[in-house]
Amino acid sequence: MKAYRVISSVVLAATLAGISGAVAAARCEPGPGQRAAPAALAAYSAPAASAQSVIAANWMAFFDPKTPVAKRISLLQDGQQFAAVVRSQSSAALAAQASAKVTSVTLVSATRAKVVYTIVEGGKPALANQTGVAVYQDGTWKVGLASFCSLLALENGGKTSSLPAVCKTAG
Repeated sequence: MKAYRVISSVVLAATLAGISGAVAAARCEPGPGQRAAPAALAAYSAPAASAQSVIAANWMAFFDPKTPVAKRISLLQDGQQFAAVVRSQSSAALAAQASAKVTSVTLVSATRAKVVYTIVEGGKPALANQTGVAVYQDGTWKVGLASFCSLLALENGGKTSSLPAVCKTAG
């Protein structure tokens, strides 16, 4: 029951950000809507360090209950496809208690990064050392769809039949 509560609070607080994106992080080709050029890193004066800082900041903003819903949607890969879900989840009571702390960011390619983070609930770690994927889409580093969809599946007890169609092709 505690694991379900933690997963549910993560979904509520993160507004459907991702837990397991390791498989997607290993894929180095760009996904739908992603730029395939190394411009993702060229936009920063010190590419790796700056990109890692931006990724960490965006990831934590997505999980931050104080971040406006529109901003959260913009920080999720293909976020407009999930706007209604993000909006409905953002008003839940548990959403105000959770956040994320990024431990590390490893660039996998110019458009993908592996993110290791901990979900914090009420100031205490609820899910430590989770692995997710960030993607560079439309000029912004975002929480990857593969991570997001993995979390949705966890919330649904591992069942994927009720997930949005786009989740079936993510990963």
